[in-house]
Amino acid sequence: MSTTESPKALKGLGNFVDDRFKIAWEKNLRKVFPNHWSFMLGEIALYSFIILILTGVFLSLWFKPSMQEIIYEGSYARLNGVEMSEAYASTLHIMFEVRGGNLIRQIHHWAALIFLGSIAAHMLRIFFTGAFRRPREINWVIGVLIFVISILEGLFGYSLPDDLPSGHGVRILQGVMMSVPLVGPHLSFFLFGGEFPGEDIISRLYLLHILVLPGILLALITAHFMILWHQKHTQWPGPGRSDKTVVGSPMYPAFAVKAGAFFFFTFAVIAGLSALVQINPIHLFGPFTPTSVTSGLQPDWYMGFLEGALRIFPDWFDIWIAGYVIPTGVLFPAVVIFGALFTALGVWPWVERWITGDRRVHNVLDRPRNAPARTGLGVAGMTFYGLLWAAGANDVIAETFSISLYWTTYFFRVAAIIGPVIAFIITKRICLGLQRRDRATLEHGYESGVVRQLPSGEFLEVHRPISEETQDSISAKEDLVPASSQETDENGVVDPRRRTMKGRLQIRLNHWFTKDNVSMADVEPHAHDEGPEEVHDEVRSGR
Repeated sequence: MSTTESPKALKGLGNFVDDRFKIAWEKNLRKVFPNHWSFMLGEIALYSFIILILTGVFLSLWFKPSMQEIIYEGSYARLNGVEMSEAYASTLHIMFEVRGGNLIRQIHHWAALIFLGSIAAHMLRIFFTGAFRRPREINWVIGVLIFVISILEGLFGYSLPDDLPSGHGVRILQGVMMSVPLVGPHLSFFLFGGEFPGEDIISRLYLLHILVLPGILLALITAHFMILWHQKHTQWPGPGRSDKTVVGSPMYPAFAVKAGAFFFFTFAVIAGLSALVQINPIHLFGPFTPTSVTSGLQPDWYMGFLEGALRIFPDWFDIWIAGYVIPTGVLFPAVVIFGALFTALGVWPWVERWITGDRRVHNVLDRPRNAPARTGLGVAGMTFYGLLWAAGANDVIAETFSISLYWTTYFFRVAAIIGPVIAFIITKRICLGLQRRDRATLEHGYESGVVRQLPSGEFLEVHRPISEETQDSISAKEDLVPASSQETDENGVVDPRRRTMKGRLQIRLNHWFTKDNVSMADVEPHAHDEGPEEVHDEVRSGR
């Protein structure tokens, strides 16, 4: 915990601001941020968002969100004389005639991919370490909303150039909306201004992409950081760290300097990728026409799981009601699975709190191995997502490895069901094995490789003690109390609520969530071995 005072050069400004806005300038400058590489994932998302805004403003100066058909007569000779929309023509103009336009466009696209990737990695870090627990449930929900809106933002931006792949992406979006019972066709007609493709979809997506969704994202990100600033920062277990004490670097100057440098590192990586690695070369695809098709092209990675779900979900279950059909082959994979996945993520903090009965404030993170059920569920979800993502390229896989397309589809249908189950079982067993190893390390120390002979002639390997940081990290594991032993009065009588169906379900889920966990509470940390006598004593003590 730092006691660094704010620099003298900033005290005058700080006093001026404090007198007028009461924001505790000096206290905020001394706010401590823990030091760990995993906390940089959220920073990458923030810096990518800033780059997206700056490059998006540049691109909006030349982009024309219009579907009016024109004959192209620009610098790209291969498409001269081709009929296309003004949106596609203006994108070609940015690429080939605006100085630095293609570089900025590629920076914008790469930044979008890294923005979503860093959000996903950041959310995984939060989930696996239990950083969503009280008092951070609301911030977790905000993060889920940011991720969902960012996916839509990326989809709409990808669709704006009106090239052949993006046009088919919009067609899929229209099909998904049409699959929603009762209101689906009305939603489609409202967004497209009539039948697909209409003449208004690009201008409407443009409005959503540059104004509505960025405004919502900016508000959510601001709220996310305001809550983060107000609450204590989470930190990994270690010496001097507790739910009331944060160990790290002060906001100014240490953290501010590191954050500023990391922004330029992030920008350098994105700019390097944009300059050296071509992405989404729309000039090679041509303009969108409803009568043309593409082969071997895939959406951006964050839409891959939706593509895969649509490809492998069977169409055996379409529902007919009074002459109307509900196409479950589109509705379930694109709406139900998508909605269920992110709804489950959003409510998980309350679900886990109900299962475990743990309502304490947590500022120290869990090691993923110390919550094997949660970690197993997270890996199962990643496996499900990854299999759907891979299924989105089943045609490419079939062609590359000379496998029947039908067999790849059948494989992914089966794997999407049993794969997450297998992943959960393996992950949980690995976590429990790591817990047992931690207990043995805490109790016996590290193997030193030194073998000593006892007076009795017996040979024994000497164990080295673990470091203070490792000891604190292992000992920080919290033992969850089974629900069946909670909620009792002074006479040990179980609360009547535990006799209800809901109570019994909670007890069973709690047992499943906490069983087999290895306790560290009764372990005496290993002491240092100094000589043969100490080794002899250790043997006699049964260690």
